[in-house]
Amino acid sequence: MRDLKAQLLTGRMAEVALDYARGTRTPTEPRPASTVILLRNPPTAPEAAAPAAHQAAVPPAAHAAGEPSAAHAPAPAAHQAAGPSTAHAATGPSTAHAAAGRSTAHPADARLAAHSVPAPEVYLLRRQRTMAFAAGMTVFPGGRVDATDSTVADSWSGPSPDWFGERLGCSAETAAAYVAAAVRETFEESGVLLAGPSADSVVGDTTGAGWEADRVALETRELGFSEFLHRRGLVLRADLLGPWAHWITPEFEPKRYDTAFFVAALPSGQVTRDVTSESDQVTWIRPADAVAAVDAGEVLMLPPTYVCCHELSQYDDVAAILDAAGRRAIRAIMPTVRVDGDQAYLETT
Repeated sequence: MRDLKAQLLTGRMAEVALDYARGTRTPTEPRPASTVILLRNPPTAPEAAAPAAHQAAVPPAAHAAGEPSAAHAPAPAAHQAAGPSTAHAATGPSTAHAAAGRSTAHPADARLAAHSVPAPEVYLLRRQRTMAFAAGMTVFPGGRVDATDSTVADSWSGPSPDWFGERLGCSAETAAAYVAAAVRETFEESGVLLAGPSADSVVGDTTGAGWEADRVALETRELGFSEFLHRRGLVLRADLLGPWAHWITPEFEPKRYDTAFFVAALPSGQVTRDVTSESDQVTWIRPADAVAAVDAGEVLMLPPTYVCCHELSQYDDVAAILDAAGRRAIRAIMPTVRVDGDQAYLETT
């Protein structure tokens, strides 16, 4: 694993950091956001032997103009989240691709195939190079909190917002919005819905045309999340989310996020789908292999994603991760910048 205590910034990140250090602008307030680290145990032999068209490879690095090289420093920003609670861990089938023309070949394939020790996998997306924030970065599903995300109290099942607030160091209202945004964004970006018709059930197949129409309506903000749950007769399964981390984008970044990360197991019967317009590749991968791909310069990651993958690589299965999330101490982490002459270093402690 890389040492994140002092990373030399290059390209656009260095320019932005140095410009900020000169005092030419004041920091913007971070916007609340949520990220979910979807987890599954390795597929069984028949699933692993599925046709290549239904398997995603590690996303190759996408060097957008001005982005830092992965060999130097991952961009310092937080646009992800994760969290567990109950052991509804499902192995889950291979990713189902809804879009054609996505690249699936990667030099790391041979290295990944060489591993024989079972380990949990995480779901990752590579953001489009045209995105204004974290372009070309490999991230977990997630996004900013919407104004209506805190209005789902009457469709809530699991630990209370007060409990989540204590874990994340925020108010109950803010915590409720974090959790709701986590569930909503996961559905928007992967097709996976952490909700069910009752407190002890989860929806099954969400690949039908009706579900897709609702997903698109949520993504375009034509439909509010609370309205969606009411219309479907669903309750948000907060007990399926476990708080994992809390990252805040450094002050020098023009776009800043205050992000809660959660972990959650892929529900039995559901599949991830390559549906969001914000990414150009998706994959299920062992956290340790994701870290190795970043270290080899094959993938670009933000520090929060990289650190979370490293932490998750220490666990043998999904149940162990969910159990750890219930006992994990969470502190807000905001990387800072140190300037030495004409060079800027990102420091994460």
